[in-house]
Amino acid sequence: MSDDIKPDSEDFDILKLDNQLCFALYAATRAITKTYRQRLEPMGITYPQYLVLLVLWEQDGLTVSEIGKKLRLDSGTLTPLLQRLEGQKLLKRRRNAKDEREVKAWLTDEGNALKISAADARRYVACCLGMSEGQILQLRSNLMALVDQLDGEFQAAAE
Repeated sequence: MSDDIKPDSEDFDILKLDNQLCFALYAATRAITKTYRQRLEPMGITYPQYLVLLVLWEQDGLTVSEIGKKLRLDSGTLTPLLQRLEGQKLLKRRRNAKDEREVKAWLTDEGNALKISAADARRYVACCLGMSEGQILQLRSNLMALVDQLDGEFQAAAE
């Protein structure tokens, strides 16, 4: 460290917790997940399971790798989620007859039936945020742009 910079100087204000974007995102994620949990527990699902169901409600019959790509999860994380959802009879997994390596996930009637309660949970969380739907969509857009930027930087560094 340079002799002319003191550890308590303004040069280190960027290291204060209150100045950290990462901490604000972390705290917001925890708060939103906690709010969702209040509505998802009575449905018998966790927040990560809810995310899997969201993907399948949007497009049923995706491969496990397609679900993982949409959720940005590796197979080691996704497979236990799918196993638990299958154990709860909310989805079924089937191997592709043409390619045994490929596994697709399909919602059961029970899995589809949770969609109404899930929509109620989403509306509840939106109300708790105290933001308009437009503000929520704009925030989401900004956050996904941030994710895409960072993923691009990570990919560039890996090459």
